[in-house]
Amino acid sequence: MDRVGSEPEPEPVPLPLPGVRLGRLSFVWRPWLVGVTLLLAVSVFLLFCLSIGIGDFPISLPRVIATILGRGERVDEFVIMDLRMPRAMAGLVVGIALGVSGAITQSVARNPLASPDVLGITGGAGAVAVFLVTVSGGTAGAIANTVGLSTAALAGGLGTGLMVYFLAWRRGIDGFRLILIGISVTAVTEAITTWLLATADIRDVARAQGWLVGSLDGRSWDEVRVALWCTLALLVVVGCVAFQFKPLHFGDEVAAGLGVRYSMVRAVMLLCAVLLAGAAVSAAGPVPFVALVAPQVAMRLARFPTPPLVASALVGALLLIGSDLVARTALPVSLPVGVVTAAIGGPFLVYLLVRANLR
Repeated sequence: MDRVGSEPEPEPVPLPLPGVRLGRLSFVWRPWLVGVTLLLAVSVFLLFCLSIGIGDFPISLPRVIATILGRGERVDEFVIMDLRMPRAMAGLVVGIALGVSGAITQSVARNPLASPDVLGITGGAGAVAVFLVTVSGGTAGAIANTVGLSTAALAGGLGTGLMVYFLAWRRGIDGFRLILIGISVTAVTEAITTWLLATADIRDVARAQGWLVGSLDGRSWDEVRVALWCTLALLVVVGCVAFQFKPLHFGDEVAAGLGVRYSMVRAVMLLCAVLLAGAAVSAAGPVPFVALVAPQVAMRLARFPTPPLVASALVGALLLIGSDLVARTALPVSLPVGVVTAAIGGPFLVYLLVRANLR
């Protein structure tokens, strides 16, 4: 028992996390984050192989892995590499792109509601692509066939993202203003898309409507290849800028004190986020809510104060591949993957809003 008047014992001070230095790079070693990231990577690989093996011609998991490693039988190689791999790769690439894009936008805006869906980036990409789909005759049709849906979606996402950024710029980027302008731009792009669908030929409307929901059906290697190379190139840029991006979480003043050119870093990261969202839309259409949900789930799993980029990418891939697997196997009728992600993301958005109101 403590004596009356005795000084209270000091609370134990938590030990600082160990730091690691590699040349000019230095970072904090976080065992829990590394463990969660490795577990997510293994889960993504197993689910990726499982989604390839399930179908009218079932293939066991060991045979799928052997075929991917180049040791499979000729029949398995045809079924996996030619028929099923493009769809699975599209799910993997799109999930990673949306996960990283959502993590960047939420970190820049410092708001869990900031995602390419809310900011109008996917809506702009979808509107431009629908324009090329619906006006498929004459000169526009020739342009559509030449340029392609992928390039149109990339251009639409880039243009919309730049417009939102410049409209939201007032001596810096404020997260609340960025979201408000993004919601306004989303409403405009949805109105344009609705008008295009209402005035187009019914056959073009059916084609565009199926793409607008967000689907991995009928993906070809050409569509996947464009999204894959764009995503890989952008991830390299994100990786190079990521170390300068972390101080921005503490505010512009702290970042400037650490010698970070925060305006340029923020602009580069937002540009990468916009292009990643455009690449995802070009391969699968505007799949909803993946970019919103993945960073928040990754942040909670990793016990990290901000959305971790690598974990967000893996959660995005896990969410999209799993949703596609549910959409085509667990339901009575095969549905586009966007229907399942919307069913998951809608309640999660309500949860985020309720939690924000409780604060």
